[in-house]
Amino acid sequence: MPTSLLLVEDDPRLRHDLYRHFIDRGFEVHACATGDAALADAHRCVFDLALLDIMLPGLDGLSLLDALRRKQAVPVILMSALGAEQDRITGFTRGADDYLPKPFSLAELDARVDALLRRVAFHSTPPVATRTDEPVFDHTAQDVMHNGLPAGLTGSEFRLLITLHAHAGEPLSKPFLYQTVLHRGYTRLDRGLDVHVCNVRRKLADIGIQHLLIQAVRGQGYVLVVQSPA
Repeated sequence: MPTSLLLVEDDPRLRHDLYRHFIDRGFEVHACATGDAALADAHRCVFDLALLDIMLPGLDGLSLLDALRRKQAVPVILMSALGAEQDRITGFTRGADDYLPKPFSLAELDARVDALLRRVAFHSTPPVATRTDEPVFDHTAQDVMHNGLPAGLTGSEFRLLITLHAHAGEPLSKPFLYQTVLHRGYTRLDRGLDVHVCNVRRKLADIGIQHLLIQAVRGQGYVLVVQSPA
């Protein structure tokens, strides 16, 4: 089935361009000019993804995000020309999955959309362990199990691990990880992410998980290297 997209943008030219772009990609697109119209659509349909402008007439994008979160668990990317760090933080605090400042290229938009859909697909797939010593990700408990032992991860540590695991072998930048995992903007003096990485490494080692290696990538961020279990 095609991916169902809720597109909410009050600029008619941009809305038309984005509509045509995603239709050409094979998406099923519901395009709305106002938050009220989008909310009415959300009462009738279930969407796989929502792309919301923040500055909307009537019901603004953040209020629409709140309403969508009460209605369905749809992944949401916010768009805004505001661009300030506080606006990004507010968006993530209110439950957005990603934030795209305007202007943006279609290539960047596609990369963000595809990455988010991959993460959603990964999180919704039940864990299948083909060996008794393979780790099992428990999304309800927000923890990882190994041979019946829980790692005791915090919520942020679990988000860090599954985000890295969903992009195994792909270096992820610190700004991306701060927004996705810690739901705040990255500053060079903030060592919060580094502390979480150290904690996850230690907790994985404590329950005998030796083949999931979180490695620092100089000048970028972190990458998860998955080795064959011994």
